[in-house]
Amino acid sequence: MKMNLPNKLTIFRILMIPVFIVLFFVEFEGHTLAAALVYVVACFTDFFDGYIARKQNLVTNFGKFVDPIADKMIIACSLIAICVTEPIIAPAHVYKILVAVFTMLILSRELMISVFRTVAADKGVVLAADMIGKFKTLVQMMALFALLPVADFVVWNELAGIVFYYGGFILLSIATLLTVISGVHYIVKNRSVLEG
Repeated sequence: MKMNLPNKLTIFRILMIPVFIVLFFVEFEGHTLAAALVYVVACFTDFFDGYIARKQNLVTNFGKFVDPIADKMIIACSLIAICVTEPIIAPAHVYKILVAVFTMLILSRELMISVFRTVAADKGVVLAADMIGKFKTLVQMMALFALLPVADFVVWNELAGIVFYYGGFILLSIATLLTVISGVHYIVKNRSVLEG
């Protein structure tokens, strides 16, 4: 199969996942920041492959199927990465539980919407993302970019690390709330897909 540019960007994003994992867990100076930058690049490729596909009419069945999977793979890896990051604020156990719960809610929503879209596609219906979902994705991206490199920021500047830590946690809390709201809104708005 000849790969167009959007599909190549999707494949590139999938190939970035093992790079992200290695950078995050293999310890060297700046490794978590490097992993965070890989995450951001992956997010931008997600935006550009969709934009190019629509703009140049290069939408393919491969892209429709693989692009959302690639997106959820990098999000899942990033969320799991921050779950295993050692907290620098107290009480640490409460923070770990909350981040784990946020991760469960976000990933559960993503899986649910994926199944929902699959059912819709089987009926020949294409469901576009709504504005709440897009805003949720933006806040989530900012939250993970703030939280992923915290270990390095704390070493370089403790105050900066704490600021990123609290800021990222607040953004992740907002992203989780938006995740639940957008998930419910998405299903209610498109509930006709489940009929029949």
